[in-house]
Amino acid sequence: MLYGADYNPDQWPEEVWDEDVRLMQEAGVNIVSLGIFAWSRIQPAEHVWDFAWLDAVIEKLHAGGIQVNLATATASPPPWVSANYPETLPADESGASYWPGSRQHFAPSSPTYRRLAGELVRRLAERYVHHPAVVMWHVGNEFGCHLWMDFSDSARDAYRIWLADRYEHIDALNAAWGTSFWSQRYGSFEEIFPPRLAPYSHNPSSMLDWRRFTSDMLLECYLAERAILLEAGATQPITTNFMGPFKPADYAKWAPFMDVIADDCYPDPTSPTRVRDAAFQRDLVRSLKPGVPWLLWEQATDAVNWRPSNPGKRPGALMAETAQSIGRGADGIMFFQWRQSRAGSEKFHSAMLPHAGTDTSTWRAVTELGARLKALGDLPAPGRDARVALVFDWEAWWAVEERDHPVQIDYLAVMLEWYGALHARGIQVDIVAPERVDDGYDLALAPVLYLLRDEGAAALIRFVEGGGTLLAGPFTDLVDGHDQFRAGGFVTQLRALLGIRYEDFGALGGTSAGGMGVGAMSLKAVLAQVDTARFAVGGVDAAGSLLAEVVHPAGAQVESRFETGPSAGSPALTRHRHGAGEAWYIATVPDAAGADAVVGALVAAADVHPIVEGLPTGVEVARRGDLVTLINHGDDTVSIPVSGTDAETGAALEHLTLASQEVAFVRVPVAADRLDANAAASISVS
Repeated sequence: MLYGADYNPDQWPEEVWDEDVRLMQEAGVNIVSLGIFAWSRIQPAEHVWDFAWLDAVIEKLHAGGIQVNLATATASPPPWVSANYPETLPADESGASYWPGSRQHFAPSSPTYRRLAGELVRRLAERYVHHPAVVMWHVGNEFGCHLWMDFSDSARDAYRIWLADRYEHIDALNAAWGTSFWSQRYGSFEEIFPPRLAPYSHNPSSMLDWRRFTSDMLLECYLAERAILLEAGATQPITTNFMGPFKPADYAKWAPFMDVIADDCYPDPTSPTRVRDAAFQRDLVRSLKPGVPWLLWEQATDAVNWRPSNPGKRPGALMAETAQSIGRGADGIMFFQWRQSRAGSEKFHSAMLPHAGTDTSTWRAVTELGARLKALGDLPAPGRDARVALVFDWEAWWAVEERDHPVQIDYLAVMLEWYGALHARGIQVDIVAPERVDDGYDLALAPVLYLLRDEGAAALIRFVEGGGTLLAGPFTDLVDGHDQFRAGGFVTQLRALLGIRYEDFGALGGTSAGGMGVGAMSLKAVLAQVDTARFAVGGVDAAGSLLAEVVHPAGAQVESRFETGPSAGSPALTRHRHGAGEAWYIATVPDAAGADAVVGALVAAADVHPIVEGLPTGVEVARRGDLVTLINHGDDTVSIPVSGTDAETGAALEHLTLASQEVAFVRVPVAADRLDANAAASISVS
């Protein structure tokens, strides 16, 4: 296991560095991410370079047995860059410039920024690419984190080139965007601007391409720096840090260019859905590169500084959150940051070494964690442990959240609710694009797959015909890759598969679920404010929100009908045999009870089982190869009969007793598809 943190020695006097190395050894740290925001220290002026301090730090770390994940330091340009080259600054929707004084104040498409950043990377690579301490390269940092879109003149020029490469001729763009509407037809690519501030809504097809362009510009920055490292002879893994379900960057398109996936995750300790939301994020990043362990590059040891209120973690939560990452495929656990900053915007952000020093609960927690990670030894690579796929697609996310739809849908909130129903049952889930649904899965859920590409539809059809069970809907298979309706109405690609005829969206009134964000508001809370349509599944009374679509069976069996609402009497849930498999359709966004009931019916139909049967409430389970991770997130002590070997001590196990926030890593035979603790699991209150 890799264990460490971001290290920023340039913020501290040199006399502190030896103490840092000594304390890192004490904490079990074996790697640090170095120099992420050090551009101004490395290059204090355009033609002035200072590597002496960085040489000294790397040598001290190397002598202390601590490896270096060396950053390219391009995430935050120094003041001289914007002073000398104002064209590198990004702009907002009105075209007004963003200014320096924060971080990430650069236009990703600026040729000048890329030239200056490239020179910095080239010098770093030439100096350190063969240094034995450098075992990995950290390109940039959290691309797009604070600047979701840049509307500068640099972006304008790059956008026109990007569009010309994509469409070749302006007539092809006009057809793809449907520009005959509202007299938007373009005569040349030079007439096109970024979607800056406008009187009303922008063309939705153009907005989809703009989001693709924005993601591509960030990726181009990464790829340009990666190419420089490779040209210099880098053989170490090269990557950057993702941020889980981050809307502006299509990480599924980025993943092939990452030697290893790295991710930053900061669960909100005040959120009632923090465990579910963090598990979703960890499953998402694991699924981006199947079979390859990923790295947790940033988490907090305690409180953060950037929420309206920043309470610390409860005792034991640091280990529990870390175990969640390990169980879901991580081979590296790192923090922001090593030593807590004295100055700057993040001086209240916790660190491995807090201001209060080593006689603190934080220091004891991180040193204990380091010892436990060392005891785990080598871990199995995450394989095809999941038999269930949740279909998640960035382009569908972008398209479904544009304006001027029957309802506003928060795509991520819907995904989290369906994921939560599976997570609560202890069922392992991969989170993949529709094109990646294959016969390695028994069950796939594709809710709100509004934009469905031809290749994705073909993969879902093959999956069902080959014996898989699919759940689709609502608001699925409505538009093509240009956000245009296909000829023939709605649900044109999956119509025969689902065995339904789609008539109307059946939008429900009331407050929409738009803009909730990760964990900010559950659908249960939203349902208290919106119109609903009632239906029943397996004896469970459920409520549907946002949509109660009007669909008609065309070969499908009706499993449930709406009992209330404008679509009363219409099917709410259908089931259709197709090929060797089944395709289900739900015509609304169900509440938690409804989602759980539907998932219960689906896993029974697909013969999908939890990793451990009959787990006590509040206990989370994950599996990677022969390693099963169990975490008690509840308040009560639980007893779980489970056969295996303690991965930390090697002791044989027949049962586990886990106190609140306690964790166990258990080795079990790979051949055992599931652990059966159904009858004997019990809860005992300590």
